[in-house]
Amino acid sequence: MKTVAKLRDRLRKLHERTAETPLFNPVFQLSHDLSRELENGGIGLDDMESLVAELECEALQSRAARLRRLLAPTSPDENLARVAALLNEEDSFSEFRARWEKPLLHAVFTAHPTFLLNPAQADAVASAALADDPLAATVCTVPTQAPAITLEFEHGEVCDAIERAGAARDRINATLLAHAHQRWPGRWLDFRPLPFRFATWVGYDMDGRTDIGWHTSISFRLQEKARRLGTYASGLRSLAPEHALLATLDAAQVHASEMAALFAQPLTAPEALSQAANRLTADDPAKLLSLKPLIAVLEADAAAATDADVAVGLATLAGAMRADGLGMGWIHFRVNASQLHNALRRRIDPEGTLDIASKSAISRLRELLAEVKPLRVNFAALAIETSTAMRQFLAMAQIIHHIDADAPIRMLIAECEQPQTVLAALYFARLFGIDDKVDVSPLFETETALEHGGRFLEALLAEEAYRAYARGRGRVSIQTGFSDAGRFIGQIPAALAIERLQGRLAEAMVANGLTDVAALVFDTHGESMGRGAHPAGFADRLTWPLSGWARRRFTKAGIRLEAEASFQGGDGYLFFRNEELALATLARITEVETSLLAPVERDPFYARTDLSLDFYRAIRRVQRDHLKSATYARAVTAFGLGMLTPTGSRVSRRQSDIAADRSMSLRQIRAIPHNAILQQIGYPVNVIAGAGTAAGDEMESIAELLGQSERGRQLVRLLRAANGLASIKTVAAHGELFNSAYWASRPYRGTETQLEQACMALAEYLTKDDRSGVFRRLTSRLRVDWMKLHRLLALVPGTASSRDLVTDAERRNIGLLQAVRLSLLMHMFLRAVQVPPFSRSNDVSRDDVLEMVLSLRVDDALAQLRRAYPAASPEVGDFCVDEPSDFPDHAGEDYGAIRARFIDPIERAHALNLRVAVAIANYFGAHG
Repeated sequence: MKTVAKLRDRLRKLHERTAETPLFNPVFQLSHDLSRELENGGIGLDDMESLVAELECEALQSRAARLRRLLAPTSPDENLARVAALLNEEDSFSEFRARWEKPLLHAVFTAHPTFLLNPAQADAVASAALADDPLAATVCTVPTQAPAITLEFEHGEVCDAIERAGAARDRINATLLAHAHQRWPGRWLDFRPLPFRFATWVGYDMDGRTDIGWHTSISFRLQEKARRLGTYASGLRSLAPEHALLATLDAAQVHASEMAALFAQPLTAPEALSQAANRLTADDPAKLLSLKPLIAVLEADAAAATDADVAVGLATLAGAMRADGLGMGWIHFRVNASQLHNALRRRIDPEGTLDIASKSAISRLRELLAEVKPLRVNFAALAIETSTAMRQFLAMAQIIHHIDADAPIRMLIAECEQPQTVLAALYFARLFGIDDKVDVSPLFETETALEHGGRFLEALLAEEAYRAYARGRGRVSIQTGFSDAGRFIGQIPAALAIERLQGRLAEAMVANGLTDVAALVFDTHGESMGRGAHPAGFADRLTWPLSGWARRRFTKAGIRLEAEASFQGGDGYLFFRNEELALATLARITEVETSLLAPVERDPFYARTDLSLDFYRAIRRVQRDHLKSATYARAVTAFGLGMLTPTGSRVSRRQSDIAADRSMSLRQIRAIPHNAILQQIGYPVNVIAGAGTAAGDEMESIAELLGQSERGRQLVRLLRAANGLASIKTVAAHGELFNSAYWASRPYRGTETQLEQACMALAEYLTKDDRSGVFRRLTSRLRVDWMKLHRLLALVPGTASSRDLVTDAERRNIGLLQAVRLSLLMHMFLRAVQVPPFSRSNDVSRDDVLEMVLSLRVDDALAQLRRAYPAASPEVGDFCVDEPSDFPDHAGEDYGAIRARFIDPIERAHALNLRVAVAIANYFGAHG
């Protein structure tokens, strides 16, 4: 079985055996077959690497095909024509302006750890997605050494993605302006298109991080300013090579670059900080703080231009400046509510006598907001401040004062569960005189926040100080998260809870007389179905987190809704990996968002709450039971994080205590790796589990409701997509790795006699291991629920009943990858148990090393083995000492054979295991 074709044929035959033996596990049997050949020398690790490379290639092709399915067509001319086709010739000028002068979507480019593909792979997938047949395109480049995923790397990636997004938006704007120029030649420059706005929090997000200094944020903002000024100058130079503004833009670009370099240096010494601060804050003719004068000049020149193309080009450039300001886009700072509370206590309650959650705290904050007088700040104050939250506000003040005076800044507050937290943020914004430029946005993501968020919003919007602030800013901003919500209550309950919260926001705004301001709703879903990105298409992607029902609540109340969504990390940036994909992405969003303006019939999902609410609550109960279950937690953490490659600069913490792996809490694993582990073991529990059980005795009624409802059909599409790639037998196969009976039986009847001692040692060691039983219990629960889901989906009318051939092929390929991985893990286990005994060092024994390998803490295990069996040891003759010695009186031990037989194979097998992990994630379309 040295080729994928032979593996595929073998797996097909093994699947046929499940008809006569339902408990038969084809994936595990194939892994056993492979393992036998690997251990008896029929195949080697070179052959395994060839199999992995071929399967890796098919996974990349699948990802490219999926990307194309989401975005096609990708031809720039066709996409611009499609945008032009959306322009209604019957619209008046005012109607045209009303539709296209407000963003269809605010797109936020975040850097959660999802940089799964190295740059060469990402480029190859993006290029293949442009081909008519991505499966035939060349994406199988020789794996290159991936660059370290540092914060600086992420910042470079986000700037590249936003730059391409901005260029695509400019092409759409030029199409809109050309239409206006032709249709309303005397008034066209009154039209100021703004179909998209872009932002990022890369380098500004302090939630869960301690590695981002304030000077990092300042340096990044200056780098963005310099880069954006360069693109403005380049655009203007192509239109008018001798334009007077070019000197202004060029000088400002040089100044910003110099300032960025200053703040990129360590500024720990007061002298260094003082020098950098004084240069940035000093008056300088090249220090450009506002684009408003330049925009006025460009629009005047556009009005005077005789060449229509030049006129439209100048107006397009002015529109880009108006949208992005002096940066690649807007920026989002983010802190945790606890960080904000700590800063507030230091400021107003140093004795710790005030309960932040109390009514007295609300009263005190009202007084503070009424009395606060803005304070002047400088970089010295920023440098000595120790509170994370206070540093963020001080950094925002310096950015507004000395880098970009026009663009507002978002302040996101994670784990925000009480209105006092928002008032505290508002207090600090006023304290530093930036409340007119900062949008404070609470994040609703935890189960508690979603359950009580309606009352939170009612209480917050009832505060007079907040209402005055919202009117000054022109919007009420909130953030709804699918990350922890989807992990702790399941993706379907999370989506339904979030849309109810969004509806409660509309109600609270009406009740408190705030219908004259906009509602900005930022949905921070990820790219995977496990994190809130619906995989069926852009219509579902945009309306799953912000449903038609929620949107209609704002429309009915007369509230302008500003929809905002995230494109997260390397997975999200794929949509903008080249210019053609960026334009196709914005074109698809434009088509969907304009289609949502059409009136629709009432959705019965929201009328039949006797069914839909019970269905939602029952799914949530199942998901909650899984989360509370020691069985589920142990299965998810059985391999620690060892199945996952590093995918971001915010590294997930590993346990240093071996025994702690057995009791690792799911809360110690972030949402992305949690969901990624579910992908790797074969079943996206937080998407699928519960829907079948929840239907219960009302299965036929629930099925009928789901088929009649657009929201219900959307929910079914998500379930089918996740279920199409899921395999409970694969989950069970992972448990068999820890089955003592398997290892004891493997050399039975004289087979694999060379492994008898190793297999018996593993069998004996695993008699005390709990993981085999854990996986068996989990798969039993999942199987019962899945059978009910199967029945439910079969009853839903109007949805596809036949199997999807593409999905079936992808699931079989995942099965091949899983079998290859399991055989590699077996190889690692067998090598680890055969390592010769060594003396205990640093309280680590050989059994500890074996447990590290069984838990896939392979790097730790290899480090211990290399310490025990060094490749080279010093000899007496290496030293130039005068005193003679007769000891040692024998040659030193050569550990080369031990390393070649045990240590090197473990290392190589694990490297292949991680490549398999990336390939599996590619079939799911995203990491985590």
